[in-house]
Amino acid sequence: MPAYEKSVFINCPFDDAFEPLFHAIVLTVAARGFTPRCARESEGQATPRITRIANGLMSSKYSIHDLTRFQGEGPENLSRFNMPLELGIALGIRHAGATGAREHNWTALVPANFVHHKFVSDLAGYDVPTYDGQTAGIIRAVAAWLSLQPDFELPTPSARSILDSLDDFERRLTADKQQSLGTLTWPAIVRHSEIVLSQITVL
Repeated sequence: MPAYEKSVFINCPFDDAFEPLFHAIVLTVAARGFTPRCARESEGQATPRITRIANGLMSSKYSIHDLTRFQGEGPENLSRFNMPLELGIALGIRHAGATGAREHNWTALVPANFVHHKFVSDLAGYDVPTYDGQTAGIIRAVAAWLSLQPDFELPTPSARSILDSLDDFERRLTADKQQSLGTLTWPAIVRHSEIVLSQITVL
């Protein structure tokens, strides 16, 4: 089990369109000296997904929640509420921490121009980072937030170095997925992030 103080639970979409951003978050968390975690780490267990997510959040001191998918999708124009639901679990853990339980800190990644005030107005009082839907933006936001946490330790690669390493990371993941006939497992993602980061020179 990863150390609680270094665990960062990632709550984001896992579809193909978001995959490059998910990989960018994973690489950034690992590069900053933390352990990336998410619901995918417990795939294959005969346990409901929401239970696995709650367990992952409770065993992580930090969590990152992407709330940029807020518009309706498909012919019925329905929005998906998994991300806010899981953020709610993190908020509950944070509140419980004030009563003596384990401490938990979270951040939400939101669109620019305060759009989130319209679809999740209760976050209006929080200083949450924004990004533009691009990998450079999400690396910048995640790297900056992690650098402010009490368990962050120098030296670590810069945000620029992480971005420059992302293409190599994606190439390795693509090759692994091809060799696995279309399946990319969580252990493979973590393993390739470690390989890529071992080749970065930290100034």
